[in-house]
Amino acid sequence: MSEIRYLKGDATSPQAKGNKIIVHICNNIGGWGKGFVLAISKRWKEPEIAYRKWHRERAKNDFELGNVQFIQVEKYIYVANLIGQQGTKTGSKGVPVRYEAIEKGLEKIALYAAEIDASVHMPRIGCGLAGGKWNRIEPLINKTLIANNIKVTVYDFD
Repeated sequence: MSEIRYLKGDATSPQAKGNKIIVHICNNIGGWGKGFVLAISKRWKEPEIAYRKWHRERAKNDFELGNVQFIQVEKYIYVANLIGQQGTKTGSKGVPVRYEAIEKGLEKIALYAAEIDASVHMPRIGCGLAGGKWNRIEPLINKTLIANNIKVTVYDFD
């Protein structure tokens, strides 16, 4: 079994051959405008368009915590919009991150990555505006992706 590879760099420019899935965390209220999503939107318009449509039509689809939307943005690059945070603000129920939703989404990503023979690339998901702790996220990645022989690279932006 391999382990998570850590690199300094930009997760929107994944360093690997073959199919690549860039994973990031979205909220469940349709907000897109702060954090890593800005880097994604600067590079590709499709993930934001798809997310906003998914949210707008949520009465007729699976837009909810723990679900994932996959958008192909280049020949070998896919973006995974993982709904892993409740709202956008810290409140009486704590920070927005929802670890169980992230785990459920990562399980779906593991299946899709295996299906298309892809490696997975991400910043330290859930640890920015969502308020999560890496020492809680990293074990979820090991349990869902690494344990299923999916290669994972985590990028720390300079």
